[in-house]
Amino acid sequence: MSNYRKALVAAAIGTLALTPLAACSSNDSNASSNVSAAAATQPAPVAQVDNLTGVSTAVALDSGFTGALTTLGLTPGVVGTAALADGSVSFPITGGNVKYWEPGTVDPYVQGEIMHDGSGLSLAAPGTVVELTDFAIDPGTSLLTGDVSVNGAPAAADAVLFDLNGRTLKPLQTGPNDTAILQGTEVKISEDAAGLLNETFKTDAVKPGLLVGIATITIATK
Repeated sequence: MSNYRKALVAAAIGTLALTPLAACSSNDSNASSNVSAAAATQPAPVAQVDNLTGVSTAVALDSGFTGALTTLGLTPGVVGTAALADGSVSFPITGGNVKYWEPGTVDPYVQGEIMHDGSGLSLAAPGTVVELTDFAIDPGTSLLTGDVSVNGAPAAADAVLFDLNGRTLKPLQTGPNDTAILQGTEVKISEDAAGLLNETFKTDAVKPGLLVGIATITIATK
């Protein structure tokens, strides 16, 4: 269970570069000029929030996921400021940044980092409680990372917990009270998380790619 995101952090955490950097060579100055020229041709984002302060990421839990938990004898719960109600679990947004371009003009067209410190999801069996907390979403790499503890003891930090399928994302919507809404991203169990849960709960039933649910990200724009 050591295949965590360490190799991705330097390259992917934070806002993803809009254009790939050329390899270092004796023509570094030319490469830099080419990159600058390419960046200058990028369209302006449709929406941009440099300092996120809210509101939340909610995941409508899939019946296949909740059914799998029942089969395994696991009870889902929440940690910290998270909330679980009506088949949906939500985590308050505590920081980060995000940019959104018109789909098809920039790839990826959603970039940034969305942080959820102080909240998380728990999975409990008799004698064992796993907590997945402090989620960070990187829409540019379609990954959600976080910390893992087992019975209160740290088990992993900055682990890739969920894979995100942004191909199901709906166009950006405006919401009430100066909010913007990104809805439709599929949230799936990552290979790392599946292995950790299987090892902890002594099973092999948690499969990578299991659909957890559909995410709705609501951000405050002011």
